[in-house]
Amino acid sequence: MRTSSRHIIRLASLMLLTASPARAEPPKDVFNSPMWETLSERYFGQDKVVFDDRVKVGVPPIVENQAQVPVTADARMLDGVKKLIVFADLNPIQLALELEPIQAKAFVAFRMKIEQATPVRAAALTEDGVWHVGGMFLDAAGGGCTAPPKANGGVSWYDTLGETQGRLWQEKDGSVRARFRISHPMDTGLGQDNTPAYYIEKVEAKGTAGVTLARLSMYEPVSQNPTITLVVDLGRDGKGVDIDSRDNNGKIYRASLLAPWRQSQSDQREGALNAP
Repeated sequence: MRTSSRHIIRLASLMLLTASPARAEPPKDVFNSPMWETLSERYFGQDKVVFDDRVKVGVPPIVENQAQVPVTADARMLDGVKKLIVFADLNPIQLALELEPIQAKAFVAFRMKIEQATPVRAAALTEDGVWHVGGMFLDAAGGGCTAPPKANGGVSWYDTLGETQGRLWQEKDGSVRARFRISHPMDTGLGQDNTPAYYIEKVEAKGTAGVTLARLSMYEPVSQNPTITLVVDLGRDGKGVDIDSRDNNGKIYRASLLAPWRQSQSDQREGALNAP
């Protein structure tokens, strides 16, 4: 009997040591979303969560195309942002993308598919381990997640797959706004034609000497032919931004966006050297 009691006490002690700490309740949701508690547990785990007006989400007041809804997530008012995620509560696949702003601002603009009216949220993880959440309610008829991608202008997807086009602009604070478009069907796998999920899953923006400026993880809700805007710290010597992307079938695509102001300066110097 004594041995049995010791065994029970030891087992109870081990259970107390290995038990995970109780999760703090998430703050009350302003949208009263039925998915809020589930999603906050999924994406934030044991971390502290606060609603914060400094995290801005931009969506249109009227949705004209549920498969191409413009969304901006802006957490530039926060310091020390390690990660920025965007998700839509009532989409069949909620998480749209994750941004790691390594040498970039905590900002991303893109287009996403929306299945029905839903809160669209951005959450920024800061260095102190706190998630700062902002959001907007998007009023939309929906159907964007289950609709098949439209034809690629009469051209086969395989002829243009992964082609990347874009442009760079200088911002007033010295940073660089990079906007680029990658040709890809971004299939969700939810269509009635049983087409499997096929989408760009990783994007990396690189600067001088291959230094990583920002990383993006993208998921099925990002719209066909994803068009992304980032704000990066290219530096004075940066001649452009390289965009490396990979889809979920492992195919890799690469492109370079040249800084037009660097190019013009180079042309001017060459013209001066060649002048009579």
